[in-house]
Amino acid sequence: MLSKAYIPYKGYYSSPFVRWQGSFQNEHAITLATDTAKRWLAQKKWDATMYDYLFLGMTVGQPQWFYGSPWAAALIGAVSTPGMLISQACNTSATCIYQAAIGIETDLYRNVFCLSTDRCSNGPHTVWPNPNGPGGEVLSENWLMDNFNRDPWAQNAMIQTAENVSKESGVTREECDAVALRRYEQYLDAAANDKAFKKRYLFPVEVRVSKKKTVVVEDDEGITPTTKEGLAALKPVLPGGVHTFGAQTHPADGHCAVTVTTRDKAKELSADPKVEIQVVSYGFARAKKGFMAMAVVPAVQMAMEKAGITVKDVKAIKTHNPFAANDIYMAKQLGIDVFGFNNYGSSLVFGHPQAPTAARCIIEGIEEVVMAGGGYMLWGGCAAGDTGAGLVLKIS
Repeated sequence: MLSKAYIPYKGYYSSPFVRWQGSFQNEHAITLATDTAKRWLAQKKWDATMYDYLFLGMTVGQPQWFYGSPWAAALIGAVSTPGMLISQACNTSATCIYQAAIGIETDLYRNVFCLSTDRCSNGPHTVWPNPNGPGGEVLSENWLMDNFNRDPWAQNAMIQTAENVSKESGVTREECDAVALRRYEQYLDAAANDKAFKKRYLFPVEVRVSKKKTVVVEDDEGITPTTKEGLAALKPVLPGGVHTFGAQTHPADGHCAVTVTTRDKAKELSADPKVEIQVVSYGFARAKKGFMAMAVVPAVQMAMEKAGITVKDVKAIKTHNPFAANDIYMAKQLGIDVFGFNNYGSSLVFGHPQAPTAARCIIEGIEEVVMAGGGYMLWGGCAAGDTGAGLVLKIS
């Protein structure tokens, strides 16, 4: 359990998430994210040199990401700030936040910028030497699609892991459709009243399409309208499976940033000094081979145990839920209502840019708990390799 690490209220933002091959498809993930971050810092009148470390969360390679974090720091104006790259699939940004919090706890850092970004669109194609191949033919890899479709250890696609969990735990097609519809309805709640909830944390992105034209992206793109009848008409992705394309997420592009600092600095930077957001604990787990969705449960249980709380003490729960079965399985294991969490949205609906996915969910969870008057926020999510992570924040 941590005691020294805090997030300033409004010391974070998320870009809109854009379905892949959309408005961000040709943008370099690092330069687009740092351009947005620099504009955000300027709006807040924050000097980027106040950050003494920068964690860059990223999972899909971009040109010259070898220079990753120091390059990103320089681009936002923190030219003397070092940092490091963290890549942990969909748990990346949650891990960035917690690693920053550990540094604050141990007095290693004073003020950390956690910037997470990914572009699933137009993913890189990697070529590897193969001197023993016929005629020296190279080995090639589609960075994104090949890894979505094959875990080298479990020997299956990610959706197969959700189907494995569904079959073993008795998750049905009807349950998956019902959860998919509920998550869409919850996302619509965030768009109500002229997008009042989303405006609490979304920050617009400027995309320069030519020398004379810049497009401003202010809201998510590529959200699929969802109805009960529409879901029922879809075929399963895998023969005999319970998930359709309506009950799984989609690849996307986007970025998020979260400031992690000391309690005093958080009060100084906070949009409301009366609101305190403490990073409390983290959990991790790995499920049996080919059962990725199961890993979330022991991970969040570990995070809650370290925080000294139970699920009954939690005010809001947010999850990275690439498949409907993730939430159904977790709800059954924790004894909670599957329709009662992920208010205002989740990655099942707004998409899955990998590295920033968890951060957006966490940011939404913070805002939800602030609106509710404070309490604990629990985030949990799965990640490649049958792994999972959990994070507990306390908002007061």
